[in-house]
Amino acid sequence: MKTALRSTLLLCVLLLIPFAGLFAADAPVATDSGATAWMLTSTALVLLMVPGLAMFYGGLVRTKNVLGTMMHSFTAMGIMTVLWVVCGYSMAFGQNVLGGWFGWSNDYFLLQGIDTNIMSAGIPEYVFSMFQAKFAIIAPALIAGAFAERVSFKGYCFFIALWGLLIYNPLCHWVWASDGFLFNLGAKGAIDFAGGTVVHISAGVSGLVAAIYLGARKSYPHLPMRPNNLVMTLIGAGLLWVGWFGFNAGSSISSGLSTAQALTATQVAAAAGALMWVILEGLHQGKATALGFVSGILAGLVAITPAAGVVQPAGALAIGTLATVFCYLAILLKNKLGFDDTLDAFGIHGIGGIAGAIFLTFFIRESWMAEAAGVAEGWNTMKQLGVQVMAVLIAIAYSAVGTWAILFVLNKTVGIRSSEEGEMKGLDSYYHGERGYGMINPS
Repeated sequence: MKTALRSTLLLCVLLLIPFAGLFAADAPVATDSGATAWMLTSTALVLLMVPGLAMFYGGLVRTKNVLGTMMHSFTAMGIMTVLWVVCGYSMAFGQNVLGGWFGWSNDYFLLQGIDTNIMSAGIPEYVFSMFQAKFAIIAPALIAGAFAERVSFKGYCFFIALWGLLIYNPLCHWVWASDGFLFNLGAKGAIDFAGGTVVHISAGVSGLVAAIYLGARKSYPHLPMRPNNLVMTLIGAGLLWVGWFGFNAGSSISSGLSTAQALTATQVAAAAGALMWVILEGLHQGKATALGFVSGILAGLVAITPAAGVVQPAGALAIGTLATVFCYLAILLKNKLGFDDTLDAFGIHGIGGIAGAIFLTFFIRESWMAEAAGVAEGWNTMKQLGVQVMAVLIAIAYSAVGTWAILFVLNKTVGIRSSEEGEMKGLDSYYHGERGYGMINPS
């Protein structure tokens, strides 16, 4: 009797085994300590880029504007972080709303629903959200270089807040969110590994629009407007180069092969850009400048940003070199046309981002193409080129029109350009009541 009962129970258990998964709860994703440690480091590295940018920009303006210019970068850390926590992360990475213009998720509002979330990559979602917050910070800070020395502090604060909400967050959603329309365009979507389109094209184009809308600085270009501290600019460029490893390699959202590939491409492109700029200056001007060298570093870094995870070192070398040529020519053209993009935000970030987003199509590694060939649409280089061009044009058009609209509204309400008195006196004293260099006369 007992034997028969045991046999019956054993048979029931065996029959139920195939259905066990229907009743079991999903196993929680384990935290990958290696990936999490790298992403924490990357988050810190990208934040380091913001004071690096402040030093880079701050050294290039006149003495009376150094603190006001650096404040543009530091203020972005405060304003954009708060907006990102309140609604920015939800707008960028939530589910499609309003036809996919931006995203939204109640769980992402104030980050209240991700307290215990571990992402499929093995990192806490808090880490991913804070990593992405740093991109939202640096994008509007880059724009400030285009209208440096002539924007009111209050107007700038309103501008970056509106720009982040209306330009950056929707564009981020289109390119990086899983249901964004550019993310799903073509075989593998519009390729933007670390922000060539989302950050640099949008910031560069917006900077160009702002520079033209606000007009040139007083006495530009008739009076010399020399940098106040190129040493500080070089230090800032060094911090940007170091921070860019987090910017690009951190965008792998892992700690492995793809991270190493992106890091290597970043170093190679930056070096290629710096050397190419020096060569161009030597041929064109007969001398190589420190400012030219660091400009080349930035051109190479910007250009490789969308491509870092999909090209080999040879491709990074080519992209960094080619993009630098276009950036150099863009700045020469700016000088001929006469518009006052103070610190060449468009010439470096806009042109570099555009060049990188398009040129990457011709240097994608074979293993990545093989992976892409497995999707339904298959892989085709010319089709991907069309996707890249379309994404670039959409980013340019949306950023340009949206930025103009924001500037128009602010100009009619709070004001955006500095008063003539403020511009002549200097941003440091007029808006902040301070001087960057102690007893040195700011005039």
